[in-house]
Amino acid sequence: MNIASKKLFLVIACAAVFLTGCRKKPLRPDPSATVLGSGSGFDNSLNPMDISTAAPGTMLESRDGGFDMNNQMRGVLQAVYFDFDKSSIKAAERSKLEAAALYLRDNPTHRLLIEGHCDWRGTAEYNLGLGDRRAGAAKQFLGTLGVSADRLETLSKGSLEAAKNAESGAAANDRRVELVVIK
Repeated sequence: MNIASKKLFLVIACAAVFLTGCRKKPLRPDPSATVLGSGSGFDNSLNPMDISTAAPGTMLESRDGGFDMNNQMRGVLQAVYFDFDKSSIKAAERSKLEAAALYLRDNPTHRLLIEGHCDWRGTAEYNLGLGDRRAGAAKQFLGTLGVSADRLETLSKGSLEAAKNAESGAAANDRRVELVVIK
């Protein structure tokens, strides 16, 4: 094969790749024409991720003793709060983790998701690490109380849900570990 033939072959191959790679994006349906669009009878004012605002008897109501669509139950156990830039569990907060251990003992089919949160100060990367350390400290403390590690999951949310530029009282509420019951 001579050089001209190789160049022609290369041009044809590039054109074929280019033409097959350029597809149009699919057309999205008009929201009013979908199942959840207007006139469907579904109440669009409800946030499907927040069952606490749903009225009793709605389709968002739990079908299994308080669990939401994500198989999570929030608010059963109290949050554990931390000092600024700390991940050690304060003595005053340990009773909340002891109550969580008792709950898990009494409900052997349930597990815990331990979510670490931070206030708005610090970089996103630092706060994710701090939230992870806070969740890990709570998991380790629950382990010392006899809770099996396979019943505990950790997740760091860092400052994702923190109130931006919050005053000290609101920021203190953001420095926490949420104990979420899961199936």
